[in-house]
Amino acid sequence: MKAQNDDALLTPAEVAKLFRVDPKTVTRWAKAGKLTSIRTLGGHRRYRAAEVKSFLEGGGPPPSGS
Repeated sequence: MKAQNDDALLTPAEVAKLFRVDPKTVTRWAKAGKLTSIRTLGGHRRYRAAEVKSFLEGGGPPPSGS
Protein backbone atom coordinates (compact mmCIF):
# COMPACT_ATOMS: atom_id res chain seq x y z
CA MET A 1 0.00 0.00 0.00
CA LYS A 2 1.09 3.56 -0.61
CA ALA A 3 2.67 5.59 2.17
CA GLN A 4 -0.06 7.74 3.70
CA ASN A 5 0.43 11.31 4.82
CA ASP A 6 -2.21 13.74 6.06
CA ASP A 7 -2.85 15.11 2.57
CA ALA A 8 -3.08 11.72 0.82
CA LEU A 9 -6.33 10.84 -0.91
CA LEU A 10 -7.62 7.28 -1.16
CA THR A 11 -9.95 5.74 -3.70
CA PRO A 12 -13.14 3.95 -2.59
CA ALA A 13 -11.44 0.63 -3.41
CA GLU A 14 -8.46 1.45 -1.18
CA VAL A 15 -10.74 2.45 1.71
CA ALA A 16 -12.89 -0.65 1.19
CA LYS A 17 -9.81 -2.87 1.35
CA LEU A 18 -8.81 -1.33 4.70
CA PHE A 19 -12.27 -1.92 6.19
CA ARG A 20 -12.78 -5.25 4.38
CA VAL A 21 -16.06 -4.11 2.84
CA ASP A 22 -17.34 -3.56 -0.70
CA PRO A 23 -16.45 -0.20 -2.31
CA LYS A 24 -20.18 0.54 -2.63
CA THR A 25 -20.41 0.40 1.16
CA VAL A 26 -17.78 3.15 1.38
CA THR A 27 -19.84 5.24 -1.05
CA ARG A 28 -22.94 4.70 1.10
CA TRP A 29 -21.01 5.87 4.17
CA ALA A 30 -20.07 9.04 2.29
CA LYS A 31 -23.66 9.65 1.17
CA ALA A 32 -24.84 9.14 4.77
CA GLY A 33 -22.29 11.66 6.03
CA LYS A 34 -20.27 9.13 8.03
CA LEU A 35 -17.17 9.73 5.91
CA THR A 36 -16.20 12.92 4.07
CA SER A 37 -15.51 12.57 0.38
CA ILE A 38 -13.90 14.87 -2.12
CA ARG A 39 -14.97 14.82 -5.76
CA THR A 40 -12.37 14.84 -8.52
CA LEU A 41 -12.93 16.82 -11.71
CA GLY A 42 -14.14 13.58 -13.28
CA GLY A 43 -16.72 13.10 -10.50
CA HIS A 44 -14.94 10.28 -8.68
CA ARG A 45 -14.87 10.18 -4.89
CA ARG A 46 -11.66 10.39 -2.91
CA TYR A 47 -11.23 10.14 0.85
CA ARG A 48 -8.69 11.83 3.13
CA ALA A 49 -6.23 9.28 4.49
CA ALA A 50 -6.11 11.01 7.89
CA GLU A 51 -9.88 10.74 8.31
CA VAL A 52 -9.92 7.12 7.19
CA LYS A 53 -7.13 6.34 9.66
CA SER A 54 -9.11 7.91 12.51
CA PHE A 55 -12.14 5.79 11.56
CA LEU A 56 -9.98 2.66 11.57
CA GLU A 57 -8.55 3.48 14.98
CA GLY A 58 -12.04 4.14 16.31
CA GLY A 59 -13.47 0.89 14.98
CA GLY A 60 -14.87 2.31 11.75
CA PRO A 61 -18.08 4.10 10.93
CA PRO A 62 -21.15 2.78 12.70
CA PRO A 63 -22.98 0.14 10.67
CA SER A 64 -25.87 1.47 8.62
CA GLY A 65 -29.32 0.01 8.81
CA SER A 66 -32.54 0.57 10.65
